[in-house]
Amino acid sequence: MDDALVIGGTRFIGRHLVEELLEHGYDVTILNRGSHENPFADDDRVDRVEGDRTNEAALEAAATTVDPDAVFDCVAYQPRDVREATRIFADCEAYVYVSSGSAYGREDIPKREDETPLEPCTPDQATDDSMETYGNRKAEGDRAVFAAAEQGINSMSVRPPVVYGPHDYTERLDWWIDRVNRFDRVVVPGDGTNVWHRAYVEDVASALRIVAERGEPGEAYNVGDRRLVTLAEMVELIADRLETDVEIITAGPRELAAADIELDDYVLYRDYPHVLSTAKLAALGWEATPPAEAMERSVEAHLENDRDGDDNGPDREAEERVLGILDTL
Repeated sequence: MDDALVIGGTRFIGRHLVEELLEHGYDVTILNRGSHENPFADDDRVDRVEGDRTNEAALEAAATTVDPDAVFDCVAYQPRDVREATRIFADCEAYVYVSSGSAYGREDIPKREDETPLEPCTPDQATDDSMETYGNRKAEGDRAVFAAAEQGINSMSVRPPVVYGPHDYTERLDWWIDRVNRFDRVVVPGDGTNVWHRAYVEDVASALRIVAERGEPGEAYNVGDRRLVTLAEMVELIADRLETDVEIITAGPRELAAADIELDDYVLYRDYPHVLSTAKLAALGWEATPPAEAMERSVEAHLENDRDGDDNGPDREAEERVLGILDTL
């Protein structure tokens, strides 16, 4: 494969995917509306086609003008987007859909591609755009990929959990880095041992390329850090990368309630483990970045920008009330 079309390509996963493809010798074209700054505007290796991916005519025009070998769909948020794309790019050597670990409908540990059932999706959910139906819509997008493969289309799916790393506009990890960088006592909800599988963004990008090159049509592949860390261990990794010492203060629901804080107010907290098996992807030759190295790059990126993730967790004044309570116990 030589020519790749990335639908999206300018913000986070798509941006890293373009860089990954360029490093491996692809000619890359990105398709987007131009709503966000194009980091490749001055890079003559990357062409751009303007268009709305929800517009069927825009996809058909891209299929004709670009004639890609591989299509990477980073911004398909409704099942109909996937159905249209797999039809329009039916002659490509690979169509890879960015799904999500949220597509799984049962709390298995770990969640496996060919064993754990997916979320159901009603017609109303399929056309919704709220976070409440995100997993349902991603699951239905996966089913569209599988249906297309049954028709002879080389369509595949990649399912990441929470993605982190440079250029993460959600600022989820930035909130925690900011906390560790500014305070010597960091409140961690629960007992600190909860696990929510995460995926370093460069690893997601390499997974997408490898699945396009080596994956099997009609298959889904989980991607995520090969070594999982708890929330408390994540804070320690951040502190190590910042070369600082922090005291981790765990707080349960009773202590947090005194400051009107709930466990779920903390970003990246999950009360039940969310773990994906990545063995199927690793069998294709994919490798993950060690967590310490991934965190080092993430911290460096944080320090170079003004993102603090302030909206992703409780304010410090409320946390100080919790710390005051815990100090009296």
